Formats: sequence, structure tokens, C-alpha cells
Amino acid sequence: MTVFAVEYVYAADSTEARNEARPAHREWTGTLAQDGAILASGPYGDGAGALLIFKATDEAALHSILRQDPFAAAGVIAGTRITEWSPVTGMLAGLTA
Repeated sequence: MTVFAVEYVYAADSTEARNEARPAHREWTGTLAQDGAILASGPYGDGAGALLIFKATDEAALHSILRQDPFAAAGVIAGTRITEWSPVTGMLAGLTA
């Protein structure tokens, strides 16, 4: 498994749409957390985006997961940055081979 840091940048003026989609988005992330696919997630303090830490077999599998996000369906994500990440210290250390 590979660990990925996924950074969302929210679309300008998307607060109302995000508020409407948030319950479904949180249910989606909660299910993925129970399944072990999301290791951590949460919004930035300034409300401009969020960071999600995923575990997936590869980037193609991750993209398949991200397409299912209710925020994606609501059109509130203006940009996504995906970076393969190797945590070496802390609670997530040792998750990559």
C-alpha cells in the first residue's frame, strides 16, 4: 500500500454548497476511515481547503476513490494536489514498505 497526501482547494464562493454536501462528505470519509483507506482528514483553519491522508494500492485506485467524494459531485473542489508520502515519524510511521 502507498500513502498519499491529498490537498483540496475549495472553489471560491462554495461555502453554501459545501455546507449542503458536508453531511454526505463526512459520511463518505467516515466509512473510508473505518475501512482503513483514510488515515486522517480535515479542513484547513482558513476554510480554503482540506488535507486528506489516504492509503491506496496506487494513484489510479486513489483517483477512483476521490471521484466518489460528495464534494466532487457538488463541484466545490477547484483543485486537487496528490503527493505520494512516506511518513517516517509519528503515529503514521511505518505504513509504507
